[in-house]
Amino acid sequence: MNKKKIYRILDANLNRAREGLRVVEDIARFYLNDEKLSKRFKSLRHRITKVARENFESDKLLLHRDSQKDVGAKGMGREERKRGKLKGIVDANLKRSEEALRVLEEFGKLVRKESGEKFKKIRFKVYDLEKEIVSRLSG
Repeated sequence: MNKKKIYRILDANLNRAREGLRVVEDIARFYLNDEKLSKRFKSLRHRITKVARENFESDKLLLHRDSQKDVGAKGMGREERKRGKLKGIVDANLKRSEEALRVLEEFGKLVRKESGEKFKKIRFKVYDLEKEIVSRLSG
């Protein structure tokens, strides 16, 4: 097992999970003007960082980042280019975070077994918040 590649996967997915939550946090904060909901998204972002700090060597995460050679970094997908509704932005960014958390759950276990369960708990909290914010935007 190549730990450098594992750390690269972890780094990319930590960024992906936090970025997606930040977009939705800002929608809760600035669009919905909902302090409590915004703080709950922010809290999850910070929890991801805390779990990573407690379980992975942060210098290795950054050391093995190689965004210049990332074969998936070029261009945007068709769906990403045509977001036309706020709900689409929320959906896309929450799915992005949920999927990244699932990757962190699986690959984190390869570095420190305990991290998997912690990322799983965060993922399920995101599912709950997803239901809440989508209902707010639909209502």
